[in-house]
Formats: sequence, C-alpha cells, structure tokens
Amino acid sequence: MTVLPGKTIGIIGGGQLGRMMCLAAKAMGYRVAVLDPSPGCPCGQAADIEITAGYGDMDALKRLAEASDVVTYEFESIDGAALERLGKIANLPQGSAALLTAQHRLREKSAIRAMGIPVPDFMPIRGARELEEKAFYPSVLKTATGGYDGKGQAVLRSAGDLAAAGKIAESGECILEELVRFDREISVIVARGAGGESAVFPVAENAHAGGILRMTIAPARIPRELEARAVECALKIAEGLGSVGVIAVEMFAVGGGVLVNEIAPRPHNSGHFSIDACAASQFEQHVRAVCGLPLGDPAQLAPAVMANILGEHLGGGLEPYLPLLARGKLHLYGKAEAKMGRKMGHLTMLGDVGESLRALGAAGIWGSEELPR
Repeated sequence: MTVLPGKTIGIIGGGQLGRMMCLAAKAMGYRVAVLDPSPGCPCGQAADIEITAGYGDMDALKRLAEASDVVTYEFESIDGAALERLGKIANLPQGSAALLTAQHRLREKSAIRAMGIPVPDFMPIRGARELEEKAFYPSVLKTATGGYDGKGQAVLRSAGDLAAAGKIAESGECILEELVRFDREISVIVARGAGGESAVFPVAENAHAGGILRMTIAPARIPRELEARAVECALKIAEGLGSVGVIAVEMFAVGGGVLVNEIAPRPHNSGHFSIDACAASQFEQHVRAVCGLPLGDPAQLAPAVMANILGEHLGGGLEPYLPLLARGKLHLYGKAEAKMGRKMGHLTMLGDVGESLRALGAAGIWGSEELPR
C-alpha cells in the first residue's frame, strides 16, 4: 500500500528519533501524528497532532490509527501485545514480529544464531543462585527485557562481582553473555521495503563509554572484507525478520569476522550521521519504506564523525560548540531538562576524520575516554 505525501504518518513514541523522523516526513510533505506519555515531547513539538497517553493505551492507539494513514514506531520500549492488536486495525507495515524479537535479548540472540550468524556465547539466567552456579569470566549479565544505555546490566570479571550482579539476576529473567574482546564496535543500518528491496548505509564505527554511545565514525575504519561480511549479516537478519523500514544491527569486529550483539528495528543513534552526510538519511529512508515509496540513495557524500551531546556536555552552555560549527552541524532535540547521560542532541562533523576528532578533542567538551582511539 502506497501512502503518498499529503497523508498522515502516525508515530508511536515522541523522543528524539520520533522528532527526526517527523522532520524528515514533513520535509517530504507528510502530516504527522504522535503518541507519547509526555506532553510537549520532542516529536510533539514538530508534529501536527499530539496524543498524550501511555504506549499500551488501546483507546489512544485507536485514536492514533484513526488520525493516520500509516503507523510506525520510534523505539522498542512499547507494549508488544498492544502493537499486535493495533496491527489488526491499522496500516502497520513493520508489523510486530521484529519488535517482539528485539524486545527480549534471549529471543533476539537465539533468532540470530538460528539464521547461522555468529553471536557471543550466551545462556539464560534465572536468579542469583543460578548465576552463581553458571557464571563464567569475563562475562556480562543483562536483563532479558528493558534496560537501555548500560542500565540493567553488570560486568563479571571475577567471583567478587557476583553479589552486585545477583541483584540484577533476582529482578527477573536475564542473559549471561561472553564479554567480547573486540577490535572495534560497528553497526550497519539497513532500509528494507515491503517488497524486499533494500538499501544499506556505509558501515559505521562506534565508541561507547558507560554503556552509552558517545561517537560514531562513518565510514568505519575497517578492511573491505570485514565491511562486506558485516553487510551480509545485516541483510540476512533484515530478511530473516521480514523487516520493513530501517533496522540497525550492532556488531563486534573480532579478527577478520563479526559477532552480532543486538538489533534495533527502527532508526538508530549510530545512523544520525546520515542526516548531514548521506544523499538520503536513515529517517527519510524509514519514511519511504513504511509509506511504500522507492528507497532513496544511501551513498555517503562526505566522511563524518557524529558526537552525542549528553546532559553533562551542556554545563558550559552552547558557546563551546560555536568554533565547531564551521565544519559541524548541530542538532538539538528540544528536551527541557539536561540530565547526566541524557541525550540532548548531537553534532556531526564533516570532512577529514582525523581533523574532526582533533577538533572535538580540542573543544574540551568530551572527555578522552569518549573519543575513539
């Protein structure tokens, strides 16, 4: 079903991803309705219709469906059962299968491994006693559901870490994974249409600190053979899940191969560079895919370094960013309160990667642990 410009796109979730999706959609001539629990949310500031309600509120979801010609979502932390019910009454090209897989880490890892794609070693954990019996080192314990930006997880390097990790294990079903000694963290953003056509953005290289993405370099500084392997895995996952829209696949580069860490069936933080550096951004591609339009050109027009702006990076106001704007593009998300670890915006530096990293370091905004090595 083709939804042409002039029609209304409904977005479940009104955070920064919804905001950037909304801005891309409006630039293409669409109207936008958004459902989010917070009034005046980042997406709501730009949308034509704002519905303030919880993600599992079926009455509100029905209102969104009635106001929209097509419905999509911006992140995974929405009610999967409610989304399944919504799919029966609304035009929901993404469906719910990919989201339900991504919402549960054990289900996610098992599905990827069943496709013949390598993942880190893992096992289910239920409770502190089972963790003590099955723990191996080094490893990382994560809640099977929920958790974001490093929350709901603990690293185990020795038996001395069991007590702290045990509290997480007692909170519900968990997954214990091998702590991978990787060469680089990379991600692949794939746009896939309902007919199975796909477009792949350049492989991106990511740097995390404290479980939060700090910077992305695109294209990634990896050999062509590794790049091809990463793209092959991402395309296989997108096809295997029947993905429609944008899907991000995060991986560890280890030696000459990759291990898939996790997936996100929607636009992703590591794809933000595409707004300024590519012929068509990940958000435009997502709109095109869910509306049944031909996919755009994902070609990268300039090297890019994307730096997340967190709450702690705004202590000096915006003045420290001004010298970077000669080569940088500043994106702020319209969030009222800056908190530690909260994503308030991002800056994309264009041109030579080495020069961009030196400029970011010299600005004194990001600490040395946040800069890619």
